[in-house]
Amino acid sequence: MKVEIYSTPSCMYCNMIKAYLTQNNIEYVDYNVAEDQAKGKEMVELTGQMGVPVSKIGDEVIIGFDQPRIAELLNIK
Repeated sequence: MKVEIYSTPSCMYCNMIKAYLTQNNIEYVDYNVAEDQAKGKEMVELTGQMGVPVSKIGDEVIIGFDQPRIAELLNIK
């Protein structure tokens, strides 16, 4: 399942979600919306807001670091 993260380098929760995925050997694509305006616009279109992190797991969009929901979608025990 494709995992995409919309984040900024200074966001504590963005760093937490990336560390969580790495610890669980989950590959993901990270979009730095502070530098990539097109991805930032895409994120706003997905969510209607500017807050990060935003995760897209398959077709599911998650706002914030919702670890239980991420674990459920990725089958992390």
